[in-house]
Amino acid sequence: MKRRDFIKNTTITALGASVIAPLTALASENVTHFESDDLSPSASLKDEFNVHFMAIGDWGRNGEYDQTEVAKQMGLWGTANPNDFVISVGDNFYPLGVISENDPQFHYSFENIYTAHSLQCNWYPILGNHDWGTDPMAQVRYSKVSRRWNMPSLYYKKEFSLGKTDKVLMLMIDTDPMLHDDKKQQVEEQMVWINEQLKNASADVKWKMIIGHHPYYTVGPRIKNYDTLTVREKLAGVFEKYKVDVYLSGHDHSLQHLKPEGYTHQFISGAGSELTPVTSGIPYSKFEASEHGFMYFAINSNKLHVKAINMTGKVLYETTLTK
Repeated sequence: MKRRDFIKNTTITALGASVIAPLTALASENVTHFESDDLSPSASLKDEFNVHFMAIGDWGRNGEYDQTEVAKQMGLWGTANPNDFVISVGDNFYPLGVISENDPQFHYSFENIYTAHSLQCNWYPILGNHDWGTDPMAQVRYSKVSRRWNMPSLYYKKEFSLGKTDKVLMLMIDTDPMLHDDKKQQVEEQMVWINEQLKNASADVKWKMIIGHHPYYTVGPRIKNYDTLTVREKLAGVFEKYKVDVYLSGHDHSLQHLKPEGYTHQFISGAGSELTPVTSGIPYSKFEASEHGFMYFAINSNKLHVKAINMTGKVLYETTLTK
């Protein structure tokens, strides 16, 4: 190597070292820890609420009766707004449920319909009357097949944190056995469980919600129906005794917010596909709409905010419950 080349290379190496060393030192003093979610656009959607979820019911019709259109809007909403999970309030598969965890309806009515990235979150389903048509336990077993389908049993409990101190308690229940005399023992066992969960709720539970398929009040076609009256007889006293804030259901294929006498608010989100009519002018109804759509809940320690959204993305109604 010529002398001038040796001097040039040595000088460049020295300059490189003099530049890199401070940069290395600077980097080592500021270690960062990022998860993928921290860098996602969804990280910028945070708001004043701690828990957000969508509620949809009466949907499983292979995409027909505007099920696909509602699903698309749910995906768009979940992209533009914070969302932690989805609750299905039953009648997940028409007309007679599924025959096994390998039933094609899981694909044609669920996996292939709710395809948006924002809907690849946890789903917490309960059963409706149509889901009892064949093998209701198949939907429990499907939790081992699908990552997002989370149904550990026919009725179960979920708790979600509302910051450092408070929680929301959700009891996912199975109301269909309440309508059948031959399931009396099953109903009694579930009622014992419901009472125990509410009675033993920890002091940090700020909001209590129960999710079942059949409403205990409605302004749909089942105002004085056997289903509604029976579920009311079973649950109304429990709601009042333990000050349950919200009962969320489906069964009537519409969107409703009702406030009958007593402590509990009734929300119905059963407009995932086929619709049924509603009756206006009933005193305990705050809102009713026979339109395809879903509901969106946002909760913190002091507020529970609810929106009813139709399949075009229009907010039909919103309300806030406060503590």
